[in-house]
Amino acid sequence: MCIAAPGKVISMDGRYAKVDFRGSEVRVNIGVVEPSIGDYVLVHAGCAIEVMKEDRAMEIIELFDEMERIAD
Repeated sequence: MCIAAPGKVISMDGRYAKVDFRGSEVRVNIGVVEPSIGDYVLVHAGCAIEVMKEDRAMEIIELFDEMERIAD
């Protein structure tokens, strides 16, 4: 199963961005999307595959949080 996670772009450098995933900062390839700093991107396997609206990103993050609570 493959899964993609939303994160917030906090800086950009060419084809890469630093993306914040709930406090973890990760270097992500942004070669196929055109985000701006502050945008949320959906990331799979180290690549941003979609720029998304904040409310949709928060909805997905909350679902992940709920699944984590259920698993514990």
